[in-house]
Amino acid sequence: MTEIEPFPVRLPESDLEDLRERLARVRLPEAETVRDGTQGIDAERLRSLLDAWRQHDWRSLEARWNAIPHFRTELDGLDIAFWHVRSPEPDAFPLVLTHGWPGSVLEFETVVGPLTDPVAHGGSAADAFDVVVPALPGFGFSGRPGERGWNPGRTARAWAELMTRLGYERFGAHGGDWGAFIGTELARLAPDRVAALHLTMPIASPLPEDLATADEAEKRMIARRDAFMRTGPTHVIAQGMLPQTLGYSLLDSPAGLAAWLAQALVGFSDTRPEAGGGVTLEQQVDDIALYWFTRTGASAARWYWEALRWTPRGAEAENALPVTVPTACTLFPGEPFPVARRWAERRYRDLIGWHEMEYGGHYPGLEQPGPLVDEVRNAFRQARAD
Repeated sequence: MTEIEPFPVRLPESDLEDLRERLARVRLPEAETVRDGTQGIDAERLRSLLDAWRQHDWRSLEARWNAIPHFRTELDGLDIAFWHVRSPEPDAFPLVLTHGWPGSVLEFETVVGPLTDPVAHGGSAADAFDVVVPALPGFGFSGRPGERGWNPGRTARAWAELMTRLGYERFGAHGGDWGAFIGTELARLAPDRVAALHLTMPIASPLPEDLATADEAEKRMIARRDAFMRTGPTHVIAQGMLPQTLGYSLLDSPAGLAAWLAQALVGFSDTRPEAGGGVTLEQQVDDIALYWFTRTGASAARWYWEALRWTPRGAEAENALPVTVPTACTLFPGEPFPVARRWAERRYRDLIGWHEMEYGGHYPGLEQPGPLVDEVRNAFRQARAD
């Protein structure tokens, strides 16, 4: 099926009733024996999250979802669901936005309007975009792969075909988390089509000599990366090694799914009060409910298994696959895996922008949507002119 068809969302009431019954009889362990977070999400926070989920209005989220034009099409044998919003401005620039884990297309819900209709949001018509927001394979309402091979490279090729099918020969790409991997691959594989790239998590690592010549700021980054690698990437290990085993709990237990996703949704955000507190409870529940109702806990986890077997890791491997497309990067302080500019310059050979923000974390579309919109607009102004 190469046709593009509208794909409104309307879950059967039986799915909602099943969730209500499960949430009414969750079985939780005793409280953790430490208060420093080293044993994972604490019981009190999970109870609050589950209480909020019991009050969640999925039908309201459906209405918000369907207010954004939603479609699906088959790409490389798999159904891909996506939002596609054309701007009212005739000279709008096409832009594909790609999410990661444990996020979803909901990361971009509040930025679609300002990006596609800037005039209605206090901006300039010259900054208008036609926006395409696909759900990753195995995420949201996209199909769940039944075969090996859906990794960032294959997904990037699918995105290129999607943009062709939508009539966009030349376009921009934005992403963070897995979206940054896919955007990087898309720019590398189709540099003649990707006019510019914007990343909130550039894929670049330090070489051994960088460690010896690091300044104080870089030393802090390296220390943070090292600390994260010691305690933070539990999800990478578990999902990269045993996604199927983990997936049984994620599909069968709403409490298990909520705990697993919320651990990262909160842990990787900028929770400082002056930053807005990070990903809100309401945003967490929206995202968790989407994973639950689409039954994608296992298929999303399996993405890590695929990615870890896709290509070698490390700075030397990254630098052997350079990106020549003009690239702008926006760095948020809550990002758990920070990157120094000189590391990124080795891989992204035409680095046209580098902006370090005061607030925000791994999920800027949820945490700092206004600043993210400004950064995206700035990143593609030169591409529009070329």
